[in-house]
Amino acid sequence: MALSAKLQLRQSQSLIMTPQLMQSIKLLQFTHLELERFVDEEIERNPLLERVEPQEDAATDQVQKELDEGARSEDWYEDGGAVTSETISDRLDTSLENVFPDDPGTSEKLGPDLAAQWKSASTGGGGGDSDGFDLEGVAAAKPTLRDHVGEQIAFAFADPASRLIAHELTDELDEAGYFRGDAAEIGLRLGAQPGEAEAVLSRCKSFDPPGLFAHDLAECLALQLQRKDRHDPAMRALVANLELLARRDFQALKRLCGVDEEDLLDMLAEIRTLDPRPGLAFSGGAADTIVADVEVRAAGDGSWAVELNPDTLPRVLVDQIYFTTVSRHAKNQGERDFLTECLQNANWLTRSLDQRAKTILKVATEIVRQQDAFLLHGIRHLRPLNLRNVADAIGMHESTVSRVTSNKYMLTPRGVFELRFFFTASIASAGGGEAHSSEAVRDRIRQMIDEEKPDDVLSDDALVDILKKDGIDIARRTVAKYREGMNIPSSVQRRREKRAMSTAGR
Repeated sequence: MALSAKLQLRQSQSLIMTPQLMQSIKLLQFTHLELERFVDEEIERNPLLERVEPQEDAATDQVQKELDEGARSEDWYEDGGAVTSETISDRLDTSLENVFPDDPGTSEKLGPDLAAQWKSASTGGGGGDSDGFDLEGVAAAKPTLRDHVGEQIAFAFADPASRLIAHELTDELDEAGYFRGDAAEIGLRLGAQPGEAEAVLSRCKSFDPPGLFAHDLAECLALQLQRKDRHDPAMRALVANLELLARRDFQALKRLCGVDEEDLLDMLAEIRTLDPRPGLAFSGGAADTIVADVEVRAAGDGSWAVELNPDTLPRVLVDQIYFTTVSRHAKNQGERDFLTECLQNANWLTRSLDQRAKTILKVATEIVRQQDAFLLHGIRHLRPLNLRNVADAIGMHESTVSRVTSNKYMLTPRGVFELRFFFTASIASAGGGEAHSSEAVRDRIRQMIDEEKPDDVLSDDALVDILKKDGIDIARRTVAKYREGMNIPSSVQRRREKRAMSTAGR
């Protein structure tokens, strides 16, 4: 058989992941903030892209509406002439005399300097920036734990060397306020006298809030009890045996503390008033408000209206006029190629953003259709749902639905939920009927435990029997897993705690 080179034509189809296609897929899983950041970067590198802010868009629509109405109204004509920019400026005049039309002497009352400042503020400061400065919208920076401790160090130590050691000790505090360093090592590193760093640390333990610079939880609670003058021998024994408290072993605690049940309950109530992490009051920042991507509200016909939140959709326009103008003055082929590429990228971005919005709306609409009972009646009626169910219903790939539901939130009449919340595992029905959602079963377990009495605490086996009578086929280990996931103690620990609480109530 002779070997020879041949040319053959073959036709085939294959999916090629171009950079733009990969970026379009990545846009689906972007959060609102990530999408805003990406659009800002694209606008910065592409001169043909322009962002339209909602305020600007509303103002433009209002002016256009007034101009349209002016074409049909004689009030907008002066001497039979058309509306001019001067006419609009007169109507939108925000000068000092227009703001206070009933007080012509306002300028004299405020004085020339204040009147000039008012006029400057009303016209954007004369610097070309029309955005006013809202002083009320500026919040003072919250002091950090280091700043708070540093202020106390300045008053507690007069010796500069002790202050230096105290600041070094402060650097070893974690966010909860616990001291995680070695005082002896710090003192040796700074060349201090033996025992000097330990003395400074002991002084720092008297700082506010009480409990700072403790080595562990027991010492943190002890420092707070000492400040309240409640660190007696019984309380000292309780703090030294916190592991028994965690297990709700009240009989052993009564024996170790040498107190009766009533005194022990009073001691436990006092322990609950203490702060196990005193430093967190200074480490927490401002809470970020969740901005829902989809809003669901009841429609007039009894159905649900599903809409995208316009605040999460960046408005981007392609400046075709600028492209046409600049293209005429392109000096060489390289500049024309650059402009063409910018135009293609700009058109791709606007199409991708539009496709992203449509995809999110389509997925959210199907989720609302599937979970209609939950929106009407609550979590007990949450249906088991997976990504494949939604993907098959809307004709999309399962991976696309997964990207869309990642880090997206839905505002419903029952609250704000992540889209992933509506996808729950399925638990079979004991009678062969419709399956139950795992989230609904968790809620049922939580309710039964909340309603149990001290003399009738339900074990995991008892919970399984009750659920099976309600038509839920579930294993004991699954009930235990759900209970532990909700941070609910075992039946033995609950029985001890409920009996103790009932005794305290009597």
